Amino acid sequence: MFKIDPKQNRISPLETKRFGDLGFTERKHLQEWLENHPQALAQGDGEELLIIQKEFDGFDDTRERLDLLAIDKDGNLVIIENKLDDSGRDVVWQALKYASYCANLKKQQVVQIFQRYLNQKAQNEGTEPADAENILLEFLQADDLQSVQLNTLKSQRLILVAAHYRKEVTNTILWLSQFGVNCQCFKVTPYQAGAELFLNVEQIIPTPEASDFMIGMMAKEAEEKSASNEQRQSHRLRLAFWEQALEAFSKSNCNLYNNISPGKDHWLSAGSGLSGMVFSLIFSKSEVRVEFSMARAQAEANRFVFDRLEGQKEKIEADFDGSLAWLPLPDRKACRIQFSKPVDGYDKTNWPEMIQWLVAHMTRLEKALSGPLDKVRQELRTTNFSKEPGAEHDA
Repeated sequence: MFKIDPKQNRISPLETKRFGDLGFTERKHLQEWLENHPQALAQGDGEELLIIQKEFDGFDDTRERLDLLAIDKDGNLVIIENKLDDSGRDVVWQALKYASYCANLKKQQVVQIFQRYLNQKAQNEGTEPADAENILLEFLQADDLQSVQLNTLKSQRLILVAAHYRKEVTNTILWLSQFGVNCQCFKVTPYQAGAELFLNVEQIIPTPEASDFMIGMMAKEAEEKSASNEQRQSHRLRLAFWEQALEAFSKSNCNLYNNISPGKDHWLSAGSGLSGMVFSLIFSKSEVRVEFSMARAQAEANRFVFDRLEGQKEKIEADFDGSLAWLPLPDRKACRIQFSKPVDGYDKTNWPEMIQWLVAHMTRLEKALSGPLDKVRQELRTTNFSKEPGAEHDA
């Protein structure tokens, strides 16, 4: 840090000092400075902190004291642990212990802790104590305490303050941050220029520039984790559903799925005797469906089969005993013929009825298409489509 001399248009370095060399102590000086000016720990966006207790020792079965306890504008408790010239090895462990103790504090307990602080402060100054609840509501910009979210689950923050940090401390803080623990490290450095003393307070973890990035990354990770958990849950549901469905098919007159194993996908397919064309069962959150899918690599082959079947639409639907959805899908290679039913698929109490529906309607669909598919198979042998790689092997 440099001192500017505008008259001489020069800068001169300030002398870096140690707190101990200047006779400053943690409790009488650093703690006092931060208690009376917590904005020194504000981030780049001008965060405000409200100190609600110092040397707090209101923990059951322990005589430990945390240096400063604050609250931020979101109603999160902030544990502030101060060290002077060296952070020490155990500062993270101390802060984590205090955070775990504070995590159990209920809303009314926080108000009481703040009121005791205000009472003690008023006694020292010989004034009337302020009302803790009113100050909190004004700080949090809330109308009543009931509507305030205060010290919610996993919301506690850690702020460490020291002139020098050991590597084991910074490494641990960075590691904790990956798990969503809100940790900040501030480096405090005293300077001297003649009889004048200066204090520089600098946030080093995370740097102010990196804070938004880290918050964004944590939000992204949480979103991905939520999506991954949802996907795993869907996989478990589908596997369980297909196990039950295949057992029901094994006891039915429909033999399509006798050699098919349950999977984690939302579909289960069985061959039709035509390469790349399958009978599929569909299980989703909002519907169950039976379909015949034509999905060869050659779009022309799929459309050829689709057109031949659609030419017998009236007979096929009569044999199926229902109107089918005929989907040529002109913007895609595949074509489909399907029949669906809306359901709440993830409600397991609906599964027996859904499985019964799938068995009945796939049996009807296979029977309705069996004759027309035999005819199409013979026609395919006389076309160039039969020369498509793999086409000679039935699925």
